[in-house]
Amino acid sequence: MPKFAANLTMMFNELEFLDRFKAAANAGFKAVEFLFPYDFDAARLAGLLHENALKQALFNLPPGDWAMGDRGMAALPERTEEFKASVDKALHYAAALKVPSLHVMSGIADRADPRALDCYCKSLALVCAAAAPHAIDVLIEPINGRDMPGYFLNDFYFATQIIRELGLPNLKLQYDIYHRQIIHGDVMMSLEALMPMIGHVQIASVPKRNEPFMGELDDARIFRHLDALGYAGYIGCEYRPFAATVAGLGWLQKVES
Repeated sequence: MPKFAANLTMMFNELEFLDRFKAAANAGFKAVEFLFPYDFDAARLAGLLHENALKQALFNLPPGDWAMGDRGMAALPERTEEFKASVDKALHYAAALKVPSLHVMSGIADRADPRALDCYCKSLALVCAAAAPHAIDVLIEPINGRDMPGYFLNDFYFATQIIRELGLPNLKLQYDIYHRQIIHGDVMMSLEALMPMIGHVQIASVPKRNEPFMGELDDARIFRHLDALGYAGYIGCEYRPFAATVAGLGWLQKVES
């Protein structure tokens, strides 16, 4: 039976962010994820998790200036010092929220630029070394170019090549089914092939990024496949509710039936 984590960045947007924890718990979720916690006090967020009996499944390292178009800094040589500082900040929050995984965004960069590639690999090695003593996995996620034009890590084959070549035991793949279908397709076979390196899975329907069971994929079959493959982690619900969040949660009953 799959375990789901509500993505509080995209779900329950009818409420202020700090009120979404209780809403997720009331809706039956046992875990949450979100993009960034850094606008809030770490102890306050930890308290909300505790109060609502929730686990934190995932969040991202600081991305730079999101409002100005930054989408991570790991592949940006000119931002190396800022990136190093972001690792320390993320680990502070990770300790408070007891999160098992951190996602590192690569940034907007040319994948053909050898300086960007070298910087990216060094950045990942740095994060993995810093996270290892805390038993934290470091995740990288290919993101499709339609949603995020110019993103450095926009290909699953490239991502898996980096993971294999670096050979770092706590470097894992964040497998977003929505992004996979848009970039390459072949979801079922690739899940089977890549399962040994997958650290986290996310779901949304394709192509509109709404609730599961609203798109072109057979989500029920995908969930059964993940069970059969022995995936025991949370599946992050990184989707945009079609209407009100709670009204759209009927898809969970389809999974349970």
